[in-house]
Amino acid sequence: MTERIEIPIEGMDCAECTLHVQKAITSVPYVLSADVLLGPEKALVEVENPPEDLALIRKAVQEAGYSVPLSQGVDVSPAGADFTSKVMRLFGLVFGVVLFIVVVGEWMGLFERITENIPWYIGLGFVLVTGYPVFMNVIRSALRGKIIAHTLTSMGLLAAVAVGEWSTAAVVVFFMRIGDYAESFTAERARRALKDLSALAPQTARVWRGGQEIVLPIEEVEINEVVIVRPGEHIPVDGEVLEGQATIDQSAITGESMPVEAGVGSKVFAATLAQLGSLRIRATHIGQDSTFGRVIQMVEEAEAHRADIQGIADIFATWYLPVVAVIAGLTFLFTRDPLATTAVLVVACACSFALATPMAMMASIGAGAKRGLLIKGSKYLETLARANVLLIDKTGTLTLGQPRISAQFSLNKAWPDDELLRLTASAERYSEHPLAEAVRKAARDRDLPLSEPQEFVSLPGMGLRARVDDRALSIGSRRMIAPDMDIPQADSLEAQGKTLLFVQIDGELAGFLAAEDSLRPEIPTALSPLRARGLERIELLTGDNKRTAASLAENLEVAYQAEMLPEDKIAVVKDYQAQGKVVVMVGDGVNDAPALAQADVGIAMGAAGTDVALEAAHIALMREDWMLVPQVFRIAYKTMRVIKFNLGFTAVYNIIGLSLAAVGMLPPILAAAAQSMPDLGILANSARLLKQD
Repeated sequence: MTERIEIPIEGMDCAECTLHVQKAITSVPYVLSADVLLGPEKALVEVENPPEDLALIRKAVQEAGYSVPLSQGVDVSPAGADFTSKVMRLFGLVFGVVLFIVVVGEWMGLFERITENIPWYIGLGFVLVTGYPVFMNVIRSALRGKIIAHTLTSMGLLAAVAVGEWSTAAVVVFFMRIGDYAESFTAERARRALKDLSALAPQTARVWRGGQEIVLPIEEVEINEVVIVRPGEHIPVDGEVLEGQATIDQSAITGESMPVEAGVGSKVFAATLAQLGSLRIRATHIGQDSTFGRVIQMVEEAEAHRADIQGIADIFATWYLPVVAVIAGLTFLFTRDPLATTAVLVVACACSFALATPMAMMASIGAGAKRGLLIKGSKYLETLARANVLLIDKTGTLTLGQPRISAQFSLNKAWPDDELLRLTASAERYSEHPLAEAVRKAARDRDLPLSEPQEFVSLPGMGLRARVDDRALSIGSRRMIAPDMDIPQADSLEAQGKTLLFVQIDGELAGFLAAEDSLRPEIPTALSPLRARGLERIELLTGDNKRTAASLAENLEVAYQAEMLPEDKIAVVKDYQAQGKVVVMVGDGVNDAPALAQADVGIAMGAAGTDVALEAAHIALMREDWMLVPQVFRIAYKTMRVIKFNLGFTAVYNIIGLSLAAVGMLPPILAAAAQSMPDLGILANSARLLKQD
């Protein structure tokens, strides 16, 4: 039996750590695969018939130099964040002071006098003690036949001690540890968004059981149980309001600060806050199955979907270390200068290549989660930044998804308007399509009694067939019901952008209903920056007829394709991909889920509480706000700019540092100070993404 388990991991503070842990876990016989995530500090492991205690996995992780805690606690208090900020400032101060001392001390020759008066073995002992964690990591990696970023630096340390430059070695150790701590704290800041979200997950619920209110751990609440929420309490489950009315703060799910009103029949979500009013809720989803639980899980697992550019950085870092070793060898061969050779080894910094991509991606994904942007992986941000075709669904995406019947025409005297509407609403009684609800509402407004359909067959993208009161009804688009008929009234309404439902009764056209849905008011404003980004094509895909589609497309100044079935939308996506285009699809995840999944990046609008949209889309917008679309594009572009700068800065910095060290212009002590500068620069640059607009 195959299952997927989560294992918390302690001690990881860099991208290389995750690779070490992953290799250790996958060496266990019953482990099929493992994704090790630095952000949430855990491993997602696929195992086959595992023992209950998982002792082999725990042992493998420990032998790799890390640990599996018996229980996992997360400090998410503001005080913890303040402490982190204070420590980072302290490290910055200490770093500056030490750097100043190093530069001035080298210029005045102080370090030579220090090393002359202190025995080498004392200096060596100091270096070994202070650099113990780094050296042990290097040794463990070497025993596994692996070279890591600190391997060459450690060789430089030994070389510095060997030539009597133990003060250089001490400075190298100091800056290595400063860099490691800075990386750890920056990673913690990137994790903070996720931990802040996780802290909102309710741990208990007040339920009505056995005729009384009792408080239970959230895992003991059952589906369909009645949950009671009082003013000022977080809603513990996803569910439907049975009684009461309240103002709900849904920012934990949607990122929207404005509260919404919830009453009988409203859907509510776990981790949202009932600010005013009390509610009795029927639980529909609990714990990890709730919308909030799934959001947390998807954000945590986003790190497993690595961007292609990360692979390039990994390859570069892998080849960089041997190249530096060759440069150091050539330096000694041509100069016979052990100090210059030592400086080459010391100044080389491979950590920055490993940090360049994951820190930036982690920051952007975490910042997006707090704004209601669920980005399932860094590779989707990278792909989004390269997109050149944007395809858009209509109903529920460009429109509000709340159509209403605005006109009705009976074309057969045997079926007057009210009877035509009654039969149509009866046939649509159990349909989930937005137009079906519009028909039912129109019938309710006229107090028309509905019949129970004896048969019901849905035809996706076309309409439906049903039997009501022994009448055979077909309801759908012109393409389905009356493809070749000339109907002036229908032509006029379609030209106005309205959607028509044609009704056929017992094989004869009985009439049609006209529905209209309001365009989201922010659409024109949202499309403007997308055009400015250089998208080659923005295209509307809709099942509506050509006249309706043309009217809407003309208003928005976009291309269009009409009368499309779900499979037609998939074909359009595949066609653009065959042309080498990078395709982004925006939809609501209802009938366009396959196209969302097929697109290079599928973006689902208003995905909160929509299982299909959350599963199919690569990026989920948790509230129905089209301004989030250009925002997620902006995040993608900014993230890639930061990553490219990180990689370029690292490459140029290392080339200059190696060149200066090889010709003897950068003494070992200054090389020691210089080797951690790229790390700190990349961390600071990536941290900017935590506060994106």
